[in-house]
Order: sequence, then structure tokens, then C-alpha cells
Amino acid sequence: MSDAALVMAPDFTLPSTSGDVSLADLKGSKFVLFFYPRDDTSGCTKENEAFTALQAEFAASNCKLFGVSKDSIASHEKFMAKKALSVPLISDEGSDLCENFGVWKEKSMYGKKFMGIERSTFLIDEEGRIVQEWRKVKVPGHAEAVLDAVRAL
Repeated sequence: MSDAALVMAPDFTLPSTSGDVSLADLKGSKFVLFFYPRDDTSGCTKENEAFTALQAEFAASNCKLFGVSKDSIASHEKFMAKKALSVPLISDEGSDLCENFGVWKEKSMYGKKFMGIERSTFLIDEEGRIVQEWRKVKVPGHAEAVLDAVRAL
């Protein structure tokens, strides 16, 4: 477990591909928020496909899954349809949720600095506490590691 074990998840209500999602509505269920930089890019597609492939196993452990990026609902819906994804995607166009979870960071590519989402995942318990977090996520094997953590709760 990380040092975040007793930290409450920030409150939020945001649109998703399955309707509005709020922290209050999720109380009583474990849930995972995985933040990814952008719809329909290579790493983000692989991460979403991995969570989609394990969605039933998360559900069997009373755990809901949500992907989060700054893309619009229209972009999310197009991405889901194109890649046959089933995990609901939250649109954080204002970046409030990204900032509250500390994943909106300065990044660098080819020597150019810019702001973007640092691929990160948070496991939140039935009471709304962050019980584990993964920062600077590498996609291969990540969804399986998160599922193992859910099962260990």
C-alpha cells in the first residue's frame, strides 16, 4: 500500500460515456480511476483494451472501472466504438479532476515542454479513500497488477 492509504478521494461530478459520475454515487463500491493522456493513441489504446479485457473480473470483485482524460464525450464515444471498448470514460475537459489527483504535469517530448496527463491509476475503497496509487504507469501488465490489488482488499 502507498502512503495515500488514508487520503480521501477528491469530490467530483463529471460526464462520462455512461452518464454523469460522482464520488457520492460511487460510495459503497470499490472503483478504479485510470488517467491516460489521449484517446486513440497507441499506449492509451493498449491500456484501455487491457482494462476492458479484465472488466468482468473487476466487476466480480465489486469494483467499477473508469478511464479519465481531457478528451470530450464525443471523442470518448468515437474511441470506444472504434476500438470496441466497454469501460466508461470520464471527460475532464476542465482538468479539475486531473489537477485534484495531481496527474496534470509538465512533460517533455523531443526537448519541448508542455502540460499533459501523467499516466496514473488510483484504487478507491467503498468509503472513498485512496488505498493505492500507481504513478508514471507503464502499460504492459498494469491492468493485471491493479486487479491483483483489488482482490487483495
